[in-house]
Amino acid sequence: MFRIGNEEIEAVKKVIESRDLFKINGGVMASKKAEEKLRTLFDVPYAIFMTSGHAALTSALVALGIGPGDQVIVPAYTYIATPMAVIAAGAMPVICDVDDTLTIDPCDVERKITKYTKAVIPVHIQGFPCNMDRICDIANKHNLFIVEDACQADGGSYHGKRLGTIGDAGGLSFNYFKLITCGEGGGFLTKDKAVFERALIYHDSSAIAFFGDQMSGFSEAEFCGNEYRSNELCAAVLGVQLDRMEGILTDNRKNKKYMMEKLSDVCEFVPSNDIDGDCATTLAFKFDSEEKARKFASYEGIGGTVPIDTGKHVYTNWTAIMNKRGALNPLMDPFKMEANKDIVPDYRPDMCPKTLEKLSKVVYLNVFPDDTKEICDERVEVIKKALANI
Repeated sequence: MFRIGNEEIEAVKKVIESRDLFKINGGVMASKKAEEKLRTLFDVPYAIFMTSGHAALTSALVALGIGPGDQVIVPAYTYIATPMAVIAAGAMPVICDVDDTLTIDPCDVERKITKYTKAVIPVHIQGFPCNMDRICDIANKHNLFIVEDACQADGGSYHGKRLGTIGDAGGLSFNYFKLITCGEGGGFLTKDKAVFERALIYHDSSAIAFFGDQMSGFSEAEFCGNEYRSNELCAAVLGVQLDRMEGILTDNRKNKKYMMEKLSDVCEFVPSNDIDGDCATTLAFKFDSEEKARKFASYEGIGGTVPIDTGKHVYTNWTAIMNKRGALNPLMDPFKMEANKDIVPDYRPDMCPKTLEKLSKVVYLNVFPDDTKEICDERVEVIKKALANI
């Protein structure tokens, strides 16, 4: 969370005073307004405010018709919610390497494609844009769906297009740790009317045809789904946060660019697929050994993070996936379903060694939008001192 204040308090106050806390209402209508802002800011005709990024990704996969008998390619470096969304849809996640940008490796994506592959999920991890030109070329060549995981990249872009809007559908996250937040929440984005209708039905099938006229003009029939509907309190906060998004991105980018320019002659940065579209929440330093990376990360005043240590963001720590436990009830477990019997991947801790090596030789430092030039200069001097002494 970067910025929050009285505006969010006042927005929540209005909802509470209206006494209309349910999403569908005739009062403040915070959810409706937040979805309108999502559509405008991300330049898509359809958007749904949901409970989480995982909910958005799962809804996207289901809405695209992906399920048992299908494989979906995911990167080895992403939060476990990404492969779990594939499992939630009944399909099999196939894990591939990341490249030097720490985003999904298009070459490995193409190597991992089989006759069962139906989709690929490029993940814009840490706000770093994936190589969407290559991913789109591969998807078009092999007739695959693209579900963008932009959960760590709210508002970022690739060649001028918002992350999450380039593929067939996209997911955003608004939990506490993201660029903008409502505590917990997610956004589903698509340009396809049928996909939107299915996602809307799936994310709230218990209420979608009961409250309001949400299914007005729908051509898709109702089916049983889940309940990922959010509420007016979270939506009120999100509405204000969406207003803050561009300012946060602008100031993050200014500070990151400034520090990178000051440091360009003394270090190597992780390369970017689009540095201008990067959310700029992270300075990513690249080293030639894990030893140097760890010395730098732990140097006094640095407070860095080596991404190999980030737990559930690294495939080796996806316990439920690696152990093939897709559900408590074995009859509901996609790993044990008849339709998947011939397509269950062989997950091994050493199956993506390039990813593990790359993640062990990088150090992340946070970038803050409210840091002044003086604070940035102080940080630069500390970084230079650390680099000179490792």
